[in-house]
Amino acid sequence: MTDATISDDHGAPPQEVPELDLYHAHSWLGKYVFSQDAKYIAIQYAGTAIAVGLLGLVMSWVIRIQLAFPGAVPFIDANVYYQSVTMHGMIMVVYLLTAVLLGGFGNYLIPLMVGARDMVFPFVNMLSYWVFLLAVIVLLASYFVPGGPTGAGWTLYPPQAIMTGTPGHDGGIILMLASLALFIIGFTMGGLNYVVTVLQARTRGMTLMRMPLTVWGIFAAAVLALLAFPGLLVAAIMMLFDRLLGTSFFMPAIVEFGEHSKTVGGSPILFQHLFWFFGHPEVYIVALPAFGVVSDIISVHARKNIFGYRMMVWAIVAIGVLSLIVWGHHMYVSGMNPWFGFFFAVTTLAIAVPTALKVYNWVLTLWQADIHFTTPMLFALGFLLTFTNGGLTGLYLGNVIVDVPLSATLFVVAHFHMVMGVAPILVIFGAIYHWYPKMTGRMMDETLGKVHFWITFLGAYAIFFPMHYLGILGMPRRFYEMGPTAFVPDSAAALNVFITVMALIVGAAQAIFFFNLFRSLKHGKPSGPNPWRATTLEWQTPETPPGHGNFGDKLPVVYRWAYAYSVPGAPEDFLPQNAPPLPGEHAT
Repeated sequence: MTDATISDDHGAPPQEVPELDLYHAHSWLGKYVFSQDAKYIAIQYAGTAIAVGLLGLVMSWVIRIQLAFPGAVPFIDANVYYQSVTMHGMIMVVYLLTAVLLGGFGNYLIPLMVGARDMVFPFVNMLSYWVFLLAVIVLLASYFVPGGPTGAGWTLYPPQAIMTGTPGHDGGIILMLASLALFIIGFTMGGLNYVVTVLQARTRGMTLMRMPLTVWGIFAAAVLALLAFPGLLVAAIMMLFDRLLGTSFFMPAIVEFGEHSKTVGGSPILFQHLFWFFGHPEVYIVALPAFGVVSDIISVHARKNIFGYRMMVWAIVAIGVLSLIVWGHHMYVSGMNPWFGFFFAVTTLAIAVPTALKVYNWVLTLWQADIHFTTPMLFALGFLLTFTNGGLTGLYLGNVIVDVPLSATLFVVAHFHMVMGVAPILVIFGAIYHWYPKMTGRMMDETLGKVHFWITFLGAYAIFFPMHYLGILGMPRRFYEMGPTAFVPDSAAALNVFITVMALIVGAAQAIFFFNLFRSLKHGKPSGPNPWRATTLEWQTPETPPGHGNFGDKLPVVYRWAYAYSVPGAPEDFLPQNAPPLPGEHAT
């Protein structure tokens, strides 16, 4: 520890916690591979997650090609199809979205935005990434074991998941469950780091109510994950015991191929409760950081303070609390007491209230603002429309009488992808375009960025809007091949072909983003320290990209909230958080 410097800078509160001694790497491996610097760990997390996410994208192509052109590709048989469905879902939800938004942006932005030198536990932070990488390797190893990866569906429901008729019922399901357990162990290390850093390592003057909403979103998501992930962890371990040791946590007495199983008394419904106690909070573990990022992007690029900041903070907290008591709406078709159905329907509708408040506040922030239609702003606006549309269909599915007939149809696939797929992916792209100048010192190409946005945004709607219609027709999800049906018209097949063609185009168009990303590293226009003229601390670092320790010799002192735009009497249309107070300025 170093001695704390206690002084009174323009009325700022004294420093309460002395600065931590930084770890200094002594080799190339220590700096870039086994790094303890949160910024490098963030890039490792994001790079690994995006790489495995590209595999998930290919899996989605396999699914769509089979649905549009059944039997046209010889290697796509029923086993490959169901394995692709399973791996696509699990990779995208857990190993891409959670890892990028928390592991990537959480590591990069939390220390910079709260004015800290690094995470509180840098060695544990490094371990969290390597455990995550091990989880990814174990997951991908399932492609190289007899039987291949599991084809049980991304929800992994027993008893089907570990019975002999399911693809990957041997090594595949074992490696999937082991990978999930490793992922949760790694995330627990990272999540504790995020929480303690936010609570203990904020710089002088950075009160909780001066933190940017990005930090609030990641902080709330980390707390939520620490409460929800243990449900999935114990479910994975118990199912491993059922598979390897012959226990009966989830396996009832079963007759398989005319023979009675040795299991008795297990409850498959118990697994569903444990899975969805994780599964629905997982939606908000992804959504809350996205909410925070969008709030900051909109405020910066609209040149206006966020409307209702405190309301936005408490909405984040309320969403986090309510998300822990809504999991049952995923289980309406499993059968439950009508009073429980009523309870989960009410809580599902109740969580729409703080979510709607956030949408209203974003719209009111945009009202009469000086909106700059930059690439990050376009992605933020795309998220706003997409999440609202997806949320509206969620209100229908939260109602028992509507959900039961639609639950097994493509309507649910469309809703889930709009809320949990397209919306957060738009935020991730917007965030990368927004903070890329801080990470690299260079701007990404705006023209290529806007071409990328419009293809991705319009293409996503071309994929998932028609899917709602197919679901209302009754077209089921999870079917390898439809065949002739009396209730689905022939035109649905043509619509499936259209959806598949659009999915192939949108997926391929992501090459524009990667070309822009890597080309700009060398050829991008120099950005300077604060190209967006933003107020938050990450844009006020003495170096761009930020050096080891983030803020040079002296940590910044914060005098105001993160959204001081268009302040009367200010020399520019923004006041950084660490700029000394103006004469007569009231504390915010």
